[in-house]
Amino acid sequence: MRLPYTYSKILKVALPLMLGTFIQSIVMITDAAFLSRWSTLSFDASGNAGLIYVTLFMGLTGLGDASQIIMARRIGQNQRKALNPIFQSALLVIFTVAIIFFIIIQTSVGDILLSVNKSKELAVEQMNFLTYRSFGFFFGILMIVLNAFFLAIGKTWVILISTAFFALSNILLDYLLIFGFWEIEPMGIKGAALASAISEGLTSIVLLIILFNTEERIKYRIFRRFEISKVALKNLLIVGSPLVFQGFIALASWTVFFTFIEQMGLHDLTVSQNVRFVYFLAFVPIFGFAATTKTYIAQYMDVKDAKVIPIIIKRIQLLILLFLLLIFHGALLYPEKLIAIINPNTTYIEDSARILRIMFGSIIIYGLVTPYFHTISGSGNTRTSLTIEIISTCVYILYSYFAIYVWKWNITGVWTVEYLYFSVVGGLSIAYLAFFNWRKKVY
Repeated sequence: MRLPYTYSKILKVALPLMLGTFIQSIVMITDAAFLSRWSTLSFDASGNAGLIYVTLFMGLTGLGDASQIIMARRIGQNQRKALNPIFQSALLVIFTVAIIFFIIIQTSVGDILLSVNKSKELAVEQMNFLTYRSFGFFFGILMIVLNAFFLAIGKTWVILISTAFFALSNILLDYLLIFGFWEIEPMGIKGAALASAISEGLTSIVLLIILFNTEERIKYRIFRRFEISKVALKNLLIVGSPLVFQGFIALASWTVFFTFIEQMGLHDLTVSQNVRFVYFLAFVPIFGFAATTKTYIAQYMDVKDAKVIPIIIKRIQLLILLFLLLIFHGALLYPEKLIAIINPNTTYIEDSARILRIMFGSIIIYGLVTPYFHTISGSGNTRTSLTIEIISTCVYILYSYFAIYVWKWNITGVWTVEYLYFSVVGGLSIAYLAFFNWRKKVY
């Protein structure tokens, strides 16, 4: 049965996701606050190394998104028996990719970091983080697929509960492992990485317990028997492969961006890390409604009334805008207070606050174009969304390169690249939906 697309129902689906993203943002801010008080070098290193980890993890998340899209469409088609093969096939594929990513970090990333970073101390500290954090790939496998299932059926309150559990456990372990407790020596940045990995493992167990206590597990026959099908694997790879590269490329652009900034100097890097951590507050409504968009579009792809999907998009846009103003207005009105929470060092507050004020408008653009972009993904046209991401990322990296290395702009000018990136993503998404027959995608 399809989800109703009233404002209240859309909000009911999205709100737990937003709260979950908000909790994740609080976790990131807490991590940053702890490490900034441990050492500025660890703070900078965790930011850059965290981007590397998240870039690879987004590859796994892309496969999770694909399973969410396919399961949601099968629900719309009333094919209950199809969900278990999709679910188990997703576990197999994501596990395989996780092994590859783990090996890459453990064997190759260290040498790359030493070669590209101007500060060798920063490179070593980044590797200290990644060595422990990479174990999170394995703990996150079950979490990703279970989240995809609950998103596909619209049971988003489960995501909220699991995220809250993750946040509480991560914050507690963060403090204990970074600064030490009882006879445990302080671990610094290694403790922050280990805390996150352990918390992901514990959260996966919580999600599994919830699954086995819901009627949907029986209704959709999840884990009823071993069931990996060639059809499910084929659909996952067709829909998921572009999303893997899309997620990887989207985060890789930020990884390259911050690597460029590191070449400008550690002061500009610290300022930019401050901005990035606060920036994630804006992603609370954007990420929440992005996942909601994909679920709705996938469920309504086979509806004959062509007016339904445009109505859904417009309603989601309005809700995103309202929540952005509610959650992120501080970036415009009192950015200094937000920055001081992340990093109390007065050396960086003024420059960080100035960038946040300027970047407020770019986030509004991002919020408005997000439903268009994720409509393309939700419809199964993931190759198109990948193409849009590649073009936008190339523009982003080229602009950043020229701004930093050729035009020698200051750090405030460099950050204006966000306006260009979001505008290109939005323009290409709107053009595709307007001029191409995207509704006939079969998967």
